[in-house]
Amino acid sequence: MNHTQLLRTIGRASLVLGIALGLGTLSPPGAEAQSLDPKATEVLQAMSDYLEGLPAFSVNADVDFEVVARTGQKLQLSSYASLTMQRPNGFYIQRRGVFADAEIFFNGTTLTLFGKQLNAYAQRPVNGTIDDAIRVFESESGIPAPGADFMFADPYAVMSDGVTSSLYLGTAYVNGIEAHHLAFREAEVDWQIWVQTGDTPLPLKYVITTKWVTGAPQYELRMRDWNTNPQIASDRFTFTAPAGASQLDSLPASAIDSLSTLDEALQ
Repeated sequence: MNHTQLLRTIGRASLVLGIALGLGTLSPPGAEAQSLDPKATEVLQAMSDYLEGLPAFSVNADVDFEVVARTGQKLQLSSYASLTMQRPNGFYIQRRGVFADAEIFFNGTTLTLFGKQLNAYAQRPVNGTIDDAIRVFESESGIPAPGADFMFADPYAVMSDGVTSSLYLGTAYVNGIEAHHLAFREAEVDWQIWVQTGDTPLPLKYVITTKWVTGAPQYELRMRDWNTNPQIASDRFTFTAPAGASQLDSLPASAIDSLSTLDEALQ
């Protein structure tokens, strides 16, 4: 995931709220030379290797996205997502929020975005892998997809890019499951991840903090119901248009992402 893209998305919504509620932003100070904790690197690499080695998996997630007003009030958008994927070239994602209700399909040749409330869809030819489809989705929609970090062929390479320092903070519990707690710093964001202990190092929680926006709003992803051997129907990744659906050149971002709807509503 492009952390800078996520920062810009939060920053844009915060600026819109600023016009309505009086929000300001801060500028980052100079970068600090820091160090990498070998234990944090080891756990993140183990998680990446484990995910990379899974031919298929499914997972559900609860997502919280914050925007902050100058008054100190935080507005939090909560949504739900589910993912089923099969390497190297198939996935299905459902995203449901206060405003958006969308599905995303990729079958190795076609990427489809379907807005259920609009009953409309847009498609792009993508002959390639899951990595290729994720990049096309982010570039075409303008919507960052932090959860997609775990879908890449090499999650470690994607997530460690730009990291300036890291810490291993011991173990904690997420949804009653013991997990390693890791913290990482980049120039514009800090992020933390909780990885299940033992022989199945699955990510359980992922938090990204935008440091230089007032109030340091966060994106939080809590993953649950992992299935590392799902039974997947042969047509799960292929979109079939429902009755009356319209095909568009592109879907408005608000049809896919609740934050974009909030952004538009406040302009």
